[in-house]
Amino acid sequence: MPPTLEQRLAARQPDGKASLSMRMGWRCLLFLHWRMDAQMLQEKLPKGLHIDTFDGSAWLAIVPFMMTKVRPKGLPAIPGISDFLELNVRTYVYDNEGVPGVWFFSLDCSSGLAVRIAQKKFKLPYMKARMKTAVADDIHYTCRRDDSYGGQPPGNLRLSVYRYNGVGDERLAEPDSLDFFLMERYYLYAQDGDTIRRAQVIHEPYQIREAEVAPFDTIPICLDDLPLPCTPPDHTCYVDEVDVDAYALQ
Repeated sequence: MPPTLEQRLAARQPDGKASLSMRMGWRCLLFLHWRMDAQMLQEKLPKGLHIDTFDGSAWLAIVPFMMTKVRPKGLPAIPGISDFLELNVRTYVYDNEGVPGVWFFSLDCSSGLAVRIAQKKFKLPYMKARMKTAVADDIHYTCRRDDSYGGQPPGNLRLSVYRYNGVGDERLAEPDSLDFFLMERYYLYAQDGDTIRRAQVIHEPYQIREAEVAPFDTIPICLDDLPLPCTPPDHTCYVDEVDVDAYALQ
């Protein structure tokens, strides 16, 4: 059964079954969301996961952001290593226990070390990419997946460009709202062989702002062999920053 509101709210609290693994910050997060056909996305999921829907629609997102002060628990951040860029393509799911979470189709990352650690430790589809960001009046963010990933188009056909900023007042997502459905996600799911596992990420609820975005790209969706949206995003928002505790896979 789909998660109840009580299950969605309960996901905010550490469940006590897993040990703290990593600490980090997420900064300058842009969320671009498109309504998608639920059955189409369900067919892209491994057995044991179910597409989560809002008003009958599934959702697909591109999320570029900055990772800062990433370090194992109990250790300090290391300059030049602990800060890097990430861009993920994701949808929203729940498991057979009704626990809501995120399924990643890909996670592009500027740090080769982080790619290797995340692939091994969290079983996630991280990929090395050449990524840059510049922050001034707005954020200029580029991502190009490396040539080493087979079956991808060449050169600049893989270059994604985003220019964005947050505008207006911050708000918290209201329970049962679309903001809440999309943003209040505290578990990630990963496939480990034939087993579906999940890990919890704990942070304060996002302080959401409206996003000004131009230009943006849907190339990462294309690279993941997903149907390319033919409209602007149905939902966009921006988050300045949040500190995160990531727990081990269960």
